[in-house]
Amino acid sequence: MRSMILLAPLALLACERNELHTGSPLPGGRMAVAAVVTATGQPAGRAMVTEVAGGLRVTFDARGLPPGMHGAHLHTVGRCDAPDFASAGPHWNPENRKHGTLNPQGSHAGDLPNLTIGPDGRGTLAITLAGATMAGMLDADGTAMVVHAAADDLITDPSGNSGGRIACGVFSPA
Repeated sequence: MRSMILLAPLALLACERNELHTGSPLPGGRMAVAAVVTATGQPAGRAMVTEVAGGLRVTFDARGLPPGMHGAHLHTVGRCDAPDFASAGPHWNPENRKHGTLNPQGSHAGDLPNLTIGPDGRGTLAITLAGATMAGMLDADGTAMVVHAAADDLITDPSGNSGGRIACGVFSPA
């Protein structure tokens, strides 16, 4: 019980920048979709970004990934060259902040909550990135959705110690 009381303020901090609510869709708002694949080209799910009041809603329906917790981020380059997906560049960070929703100097615009994958290889996440814009995300070099091998610790700069990149997809306007 005591550990839950101590963790409550951290949970509130984690929600400060990247809100867990979904926001109201904007009439005529734009959307972008990414087909996420593994390094071997196997389907790993579908990510979608939608313009909502005050930011962007990111949803991800994952499948075919290893069970457990995985870091999930928007990366600054819309390119997914296997096998390591390094071509996707660093996390999307237009405001030059530190990594992690628990970092007092963070967080990157592309920092998402950890993705929990069940024993069946499936998982979902949904978050609203407050203040993010579709124009910023779909800039000249685009943006990619990346899933990492390990859980993100939500504080260590630059990537939360989330390990290698195991799946990637490039966003395109829908």
